[in-house]
Amino acid sequence: MISINNLTVSFGGFDLFKEISFLVNPKDRIGLTGKNGAGKSTLLKIIYGIDQPTKGSIAMPKDITIGYLPQKMKYPIGLSVWDEAATAFAEINNINKEIEQLNNEITHRTDYESEGYEKLISRAHELNDRIHILGAGNTDAILEKTLTGLGFESADFNRLTTEFSGGWRMRIELAKILLKQPDVLLLDVPTNHLDIESIQWLEDFLKEYNGAVVMVSHDRAFLDNITKRTVEISLGKIYDYKVSYTKYVELRKERIAQQLAAYENQQKSIADTEKFIERFRYKATKAVQVQSRIKQLDKIDRIEIDDEDNSSIYFHFPPAPRSGNLVIETDKLTKKYGNKTILKDIELIVERGEKIAFVGRNGEGKSTLSKIIIQELDFEGNLKIGHNVNIGYYAQNQDELLDESKTVFETLDDIAKGDARKKVRNILGSFLFSGETVDKKVQVLSGGERSRLALAKLLLEPYNLLVLDEPTNHLDIRSKEILKKALLEYDGTLIIVSHDRDFLDGLTEKLYEFKNQKIKEFRGSIYEFLNKKKISSLKEIEIKESSKTESKREEISDNKLNYLERKEFDKKKRKIINQIKKAEEEISDLEDKISKAEEKISLCVNSDDFDFFKEYEKNKNQLEKTIENWEKLNEELENFGSFD
Repeated sequence: MISINNLTVSFGGFDLFKEISFLVNPKDRIGLTGKNGAGKSTLLKIIYGIDQPTKGSIAMPKDITIGYLPQKMKYPIGLSVWDEAATAFAEINNINKEIEQLNNEITHRTDYESEGYEKLISRAHELNDRIHILGAGNTDAILEKTLTGLGFESADFNRLTTEFSGGWRMRIELAKILLKQPDVLLLDVPTNHLDIESIQWLEDFLKEYNGAVVMVSHDRAFLDNITKRTVEISLGKIYDYKVSYTKYVELRKERIAQQLAAYENQQKSIADTEKFIERFRYKATKAVQVQSRIKQLDKIDRIEIDDEDNSSIYFHFPPAPRSGNLVIETDKLTKKYGNKTILKDIELIVERGEKIAFVGRNGEGKSTLSKIIIQELDFEGNLKIGHNVNIGYYAQNQDELLDESKTVFETLDDIAKGDARKKVRNILGSFLFSGETVDKKVQVLSGGERSRLALAKLLLEPYNLLVLDEPTNHLDIRSKEILKKALLEYDGTLIIVSHDRDFLDGLTEKLYEFKNQKIKEFRGSIYEFLNKKKISSLKEIEIKESSKTESKREEISDNKLNYLERKEFDKKKRKIINQIKKAEEEISDLEDKISKAEEKISLCVNSDDFDFFKEYEKNKNQLEKTIENWEKLNEELENFGSFD
């Protein structure tokens, strides 16, 4: 469907990737992975047509439709959430207009046998099929279900998009793309601003999606639950495996190990051959053997081991100074924004050494409570910070809070104190900033680089309480694994807000769910929590909650739906009838061939005619299979019933 042909992208003398090729097939589920800066986002932009490659080409059908969700975007203004999302139905509206025009023309035509009339009918059928796929008869219900699945409440539908944060407006853009149902979805880190429930809804949606999906994601669980193919960009090359990400990692390790073993065996063989040549080069009696060995060496296809990009962040948090046993305590803590209550009468106790996760839907107060704990927001009620507690904080939008006019080095050096100033370059090196990169301005850094720089700031002094709000948003999978390892080794107290299930798994032993202005404690892992809540069946919950709404919506266009449903019903039924007819013709033909063969056998045909008996047995086996298929088709037709 989409062919990437020998693509090269160069910046100056550096090749981001070189002569890469692969195909995107219909209904593919591709996880495009690689380290921050490997070229994943660039490749998506080239496929979509925003950027151009240095060399190579992208080939695709002219009528293909592509939906693209970038990491950063400009948002339209002036419409409500509902109206903005509804712009996705522009194609449906245009099709409806064309169908109306065609119907008017067909009504007034009388040349039923003409080629022109046939073209009109064919076009009308084509448009009706397309509009049925797009769900045109029930757009309001589909729109409501999509917005709800992505975390919007009914009360949000009529609010202006400008009232929402960038993360929520990204969800509106995602909703528009999903509602358009393009042939190919290009999604660049779609989970960055989604909570766990919305991520699981999106997983269900993408699993059932009718088109192809190519997505960049650093969420291992999300990748494993959706993708069936992994394309990794590493050091300018691609590695394409038809498996999920975790399975790919295992297979690639095996491949490298096999390459290494084969390489070592070959090197030993080459060394032995060279040793033989050197030993007998000047002996006339061995001249033939020496020349033979030289030719062998020339013909050897030398084994090469795939280059691996093993550069990664590497750090440990400084040992945590001992704090009092009680780290955080709240009593009837309440937070309001105007007339809206976010948190009400919160009772929370955090003890030294605990590792706690804040989970729940976006907007329920996780970040708000985090900011209250670091005393950035005012509130009602009581908050007690324990003895000798020193808090390190990572904000959800930490990468946006960095001063873009400063260099990487200045960002740390300006806030470092005492002995920490001597360690700035070492700390930056641990986060892959070295050499000239420390003099880069923050404004030119990628999202992943900014996140690494923000994390590096937490190493400038020893903290015994870390409050981290979505620290993994822009980190690649390897960097997240290293951060998780560092947090597991950290001997202080941890409060972390995250939607990344794989990252949280094994890291925290206690969770607080934020819901309806309250928090509820859960002891156990993130997956135990999700299983208990049965969030994996979120789709069923949504259906129950919106069943009444959907039934009302369906009444609006009942006649149109009935027509389309009957058309689809008749089409499927005709297909089964045609298959039965074809099977009956095949049975009759096979029976005739078998009958004639048996007649020859009865006349004592030459028993040495192998091909004759082979064809006879083949026809008998085929007849048995065809009869079995015919029976199944008839049973399917009986169960098909009639259209009510």
